[in-house]
Amino acid sequence: MNYSKFAFTDAIKTIQKRLGSRGTYERVENMSYVDGLTPVEEEFIGQLDSFYMASFGENEYPYIQHRGGPKGFIKVIDNETIGIVDFSGNRQYISVGNISKNPKVSLILLSYPLRARLKIYAEAEIVEIQDNPALFDLLKPEDYKYRPERMMIFRIKAYDWNCPQHITPRFTEAEIEVLMSSKDRHIQQLEQQLTDLRKKLEAK
Repeated sequence: MNYSKFAFTDAIKTIQKRLGSRGTYERVENMSYVDGLTPVEEEFIGQLDSFYMASFGENEYPYIQHRGGPKGFIKVIDNETIGIVDFSGNRQYISVGNISKNPKVSLILLSYPLRARLKIYAEAEIVEIQDNPALFDLLKPEDYKYRPERMMIFRIKAYDWNCPQHITPRFTEAEIEVLMSSKDRHIQQLEQQLTDLRKKLEAK
């Protein structure tokens, strides 16, 4: 799973040489190899509530789609495979149609709070629910309202982490509530101490 060797075509290497970065990335190609996802990637994937997927259409244009769900809806099946339940949406089926003709996809998994970005090359497979109910039991999210249509399996060919530069931290309401809860408790304690102090002064 050497992402650099997988991603850097001859045209890309030529540009890197011209702009002075080829030496650095050549060393990266010779060093970076991981046999599948590590616990770090698995934990990161398990905390996400969305990702972006690029597929390639018969019109010879890439198509980028946002996929979302509850936190943890992307499941790690093994250290080379992840999967999701495909929820019913606008029923255009562009990604599904593209994958049926060309399984090669690219994924961007992004955490705004952590300013972390994991990019993945994968081959996707569409699996009907009735064809593999055991897999559906593994992938289905709990306590989430949705209508399942099928499943998508991604067999990872290469992955790499991007730098955090230009990722602006953003937080969901739930994440903000967690961050603010300790401050709210501290304010309540201070208000109670102030109330108690006033009562003592009034009693004198």
